[in-house]
Amino acid sequence: MRHHVSKLLPFTPDQLFALVGDVAAYPDFVPWITAMRTWNARRLSEGIESVDAEAGVGFAFLKERFSTRVRRDARARQIDVSLLSGPFRKLENRWRFLDAGHGCTRVEFDIDFAFKSRLLEALLTANFGHAVDRLMQCFEARAKTLYGKLERPSTPA
Repeated sequence: MRHHVSKLLPFTPDQLFALVGDVAAYPDFVPWITAMRTWNARRLSEGIESVDAEAGVGFAFLKERFSTRVRRDARARQIDVSLLSGPFRKLENRWRFLDAGHGCTRVEFDIDFAFKSRLLEALLTANFGHAVDRLMQCFEARAKTLYGKLERPSTPA
C-alpha cells in the first residue's frame, strides 16, 4: 500500500529535517512508539549519515517491533527509511523538506508498505490514512514545542 502526504508548515527545512531525523526521540512525542533503540550510526559521506533503529510499537490489540535503516541526507534535506526486519514484507518511506520561502517548508512524505500477515494488513490498512495524518500531527506539534510557533510574514498590500 502506498500513501503520499504533502503539507506546508511554518518551520524551516533544516528544523524539520533535524526533528524527523532524530529517531531516538520518537517515543517522546509519537504515542504509539513505546521504545526506540538506535545503533550502527555512521557517516557515509559529506552531509549523509545512516543509523539503524528498532522501534517498539503498541496499539490496543497489537505490540510489535521492527527495525529500519535511516539514511539522512542533509544537503538534499531528505530522509529515506528502509526495512531491516519485522512484521512487514516491505516498508519504505521518504521525507523531503522543500524550502517554500518565508521560513516555511513543504513536507513531502511517501510510504510504501506491505505486511507479511494478510490479516494484519487487512486490520491496519483500513485506518492507515488516518494513522499517517495523526503521525504528521505529532511531528507538527513537536516542531511547535521545540521551535515555537513561527508567525508567517504578512504580505504587502
